[in-house]
Amino acid sequence: MPAIKGPGIFLAQFMSDEAPFNDLESIATWAASLGYKGIQVPTGDTAIFDLERAANSQEYCDEVMAICKKAGVQITELSTHLQGQLVAVHPAYDELFDNFAPEALRGKPAERTEWAIQQMKWAAQASQRLGLTAHATFSGAFLWHLAYPWPQRPAGLVEQGFAELAKRWLPILDAFDEAGVDVCYEIHPGEDLHDGASFELFLDAVNGHPRANILFDPSHFVLQQLDYLQFIDLYHERIKMFHVKDAEFNPTGRSGVYGGYQDWKERPGRFRSLGDGQVDFKGIFSKLTQYGFDGWAILEWECCLKDSNQGAAEGAPFIAQHIITPAGRAFDDFAGAESDQQRNRKILGL
Repeated sequence: MPAIKGPGIFLAQFMSDEAPFNDLESIATWAASLGYKGIQVPTGDTAIFDLERAANSQEYCDEVMAICKKAGVQITELSTHLQGQLVAVHPAYDELFDNFAPEALRGKPAERTEWAIQQMKWAAQASQRLGLTAHATFSGAFLWHLAYPWPQRPAGLVEQGFAELAKRWLPILDAFDEAGVDVCYEIHPGEDLHDGASFELFLDAVNGHPRANILFDPSHFVLQQLDYLQFIDLYHERIKMFHVKDAEFNPTGRSGVYGGYQDWKERPGRFRSLGDGQVDFKGIFSKLTQYGFDGWAILEWECCLKDSNQGAAEGAPFIAQHIITPAGRAFDDFAGAESDQQRNRKILGL
């Protein structure tokens, strides 16, 4: 039985203009010094990783892999969370999501969408050149403002929204299929793919495309009050990526799941550093091991209380302690006995 790989770390929350977080070699060396074996690399900052260059140059990809190897880590996956978000944007969110696009495309939603689709296709090519088999992203959303059914949604609206979402994503999924890479959508509030039911709607709309898969992050399910262990039972065949992120949900008489427009510190649902929240990681690692998940366990650090450096330092040993070495034999093999069909008939009294 395969084992979960790790620990790894998603770099997005740590990248900055200050050393050691401002170039690939420095941040990779920092991650390795904390005990991480892999890094999940965002593709929106050319100071860390040049996506277009990687898509078109094997030499550049070889240089990137050499830098990581020298630092003591490997790239686990690339991420296009910001670009994927821009594949599908409802006009109500244009102003906010323009921040995710190059400045020259702001205020130009059609051109922004085409840019995002090209970014995704480059990500497929870059992943292939790096020898990767999975890719992290967001789905974007046409329907998120309609998550709560008031006012009443017109008949057929949801199906039409997912049909348009599928229309945007099918050429991208096909590009990833040609590259031999799974697209792993982080199931996340704000995206049209935010729970199991919405993922199923999308999967139906893309005709069960084999490259449409899941980035499993239990923290977002805690905030939704969704059973994240049963989610693994239901969708383990599509779970190809795992963010190890903690969260807590403590509702009050003043606010609950929706948060009352409060800041993160005051919300009932809050992201926390590993071990400080309510997520049952022993249960999660057990279920993923049971189903043969052999991808990476990647820290995604987000916490409204703890410093990021402390969270990163605590994350690697936390993940390492939870990775299960799969059993090579049954625990009761010592009491077993050889058998054959005739002996089995005798035991059955036949």
